[in-house]
Formats: sequence, C-alpha cells, structure tokens
Amino acid sequence: MALTIEQKNYYMQLALTEARQAQLVGEVPIGAIVVHDDQVIGRGHNMRERFQDVTYHAEMLAISEACAAIHSWRLEDCQLFVTLEPCIMCSGAILNARIPTVIYGANDPKAGAVASLYHLFDDQRLNHQVQVEQGIMADQAGQLLKNFFKTVRQRAKQKKKKLRAND
Repeated sequence: MALTIEQKNYYMQLALTEARQAQLVGEVPIGAIVVHDDQVIGRGHNMRERFQDVTYHAEMLAISEACAAIHSWRLEDCQLFVTLEPCIMCSGAILNARIPTVIYGANDPKAGAVASLYHLFDDQRLNHQVQVEQGIMADQAGQLLKNFFKTVRQRAKQKKKKLRAND
C-alpha cells in the first residue's frame, strides 16, 4: 500500500510523540510505530534505562506490540515508522519480522544499520529485503536528539563543577 506524504507525516508525527515520551522519562528520545491497514498496531519508545534492558529500543517494543496485536511474528503487511535510523539489533528484528517498509527520520552516523554504517536492508544475501524511505521529518527528529544530548552534557558539566567546588 503506497502512502501519501500526508500519511507519512502523520505517522512520523506519532513516532515523534513516542520519542517525546521517552525524553520525559530521561530516555534517549527515539520513537517508533507499526502501521497495518492504516491502523497503528504497535508503539514504542526507548526504555533501556528504566528497565536496564538493552533490547528495550523503540523499534523492538513497537514490533513486539504489533506481533501481539495481530497474533503473528510475521508483519508482512506493515510499515514501521521510526524517528532515527535503526541499529543493527533493530534492523535484525525488522528483517526477521518480514516488515516490508521502514520509514525513518534522521540518519544515525554512529550506529545506523540501514544507510549510515551498514546497508542491511538491501543485502541480497539475506532472505528478506526492506524498502526504505529516509528523511521524513528528519529535522524534528534530529533536533529532539540534539537538544536531549546537549542537556545531558550540560548536566554532566554542572555535576563535575559542583564536585570540584566541594573538594
């Protein structure tokens, strides 16, 4: 099913809302949603810190919820929207779930496994390839991340300054 730019923006806005939920609880602001037949069947945002579980990435949580919603590990008629280019782990889950389409916002030059560091989704050696569209609302997704990490660095700097003052 081909989506219009309005639909893509709408769904990416929902993924950005998930990312903001992550930010509110001190997590890296990444959000994801899975869409099936024009219905959101899975949502997720980063929760690694809260649960101290490396697998609690936005994509992994959205995929898990989507599988439960349709009672199948095969998400063959779904689209995944995510605010940041998926990492190797999440790309593996996307491939294994047979998700045919991934639409993401910002590139991830440090861990991206779709276009930045690796190109897993178009590797012909794998039994499944994924159609990718990148750059949907990339500025908003990227700005969320930049602001988050700027705040983290400022807090660390203040904490360091406070520790030196107490010495």
